[in-house]
Amino acid sequence: MRIVTRPQLIGLPYDASSSFLRGSAAGPPLIRQALSSPAGNRFTENGADLAGLTDAGDLTLSETPEQARAQIEMGVGAVLAAGFQPIALGGDHSVTYPILRAIAAVRPTLTLLHIDAHGDLYDEFEGDRYSHACPFARILEDCPGVTLVQVGIRTLTPHQRLQVARFGVNCIEMQHFAAGARPAIDGPVYISVDLDGLDPAFAPGVSHREPGGLSVRDVLSMIHRLAGTIVGADVVEFNPQQDSSGVTAAVAAKIVREIAGQMMRGLSVR
Repeated sequence: MRIVTRPQLIGLPYDASSSFLRGSAAGPPLIRQALSSPAGNRFTENGADLAGLTDAGDLTLSETPEQARAQIEMGVGAVLAAGFQPIALGGDHSVTYPILRAIAAVRPTLTLLHIDAHGDLYDEFEGDRYSHACPFARILEDCPGVTLVQVGIRTLTPHQRLQVARFGVNCIEMQHFAAGARPAIDGPVYISVDLDGLDPAFAPGVSHREPGGLSVRDVLSMIHRLAGTIVGADVVEFNPQQDSSGVTAAVAAKIVREIAGQMMRGLSVR
């Protein structure tokens, strides 16, 4: 039999918790535009037909971070209550914390696969505990059933290395990935993709470019090889102001497409 989840897009146009360049709030419509571009078709690499992919639209979010987090948690909760699993289009990476609060309320045990150049594990950053540099620390504090696996990290500070040890994170730094290390994940999994986890050669349209990263194929292969059931995802930190060629929007759409396809195609189990 197949365990099939029903993905639904939801846009989170929020970037007020960014620590450097803002602009990712403008990302969701352009990712959708690339996703529906007539340059491609609605089928994924594994043969899933995305004709049935639904879209909850963009949430209207406050510029006040606390209010925005509550609105995101409520909006994702509504997607779950309707029987769908969210694929969130960001927005900065701070949105992952309220998303996971909503998901953990109905699915308290899961693995969080985090693809990024940065650990985003700061206890606080520039005085802000809810900065986009901190969401995974907040998740691991508030959602004790979440196991965090990180891939592509290449900017860890001494403080973040202490946080990795404190929370028992399985952190596959980029140097280890390049040497052949790969995540092994089973059971329910949530995928969080920060586009700066990819090398800027593949995704220049981000606020924090960090050379030496993953290829698009590296990311897609991880998605395709997951043994667990995908119960939600986000693709974040796309900054259209830095994407003059439109290539990053296309990359974001490709990642969304393949995640949705894996969810709709389902996991074969005996």
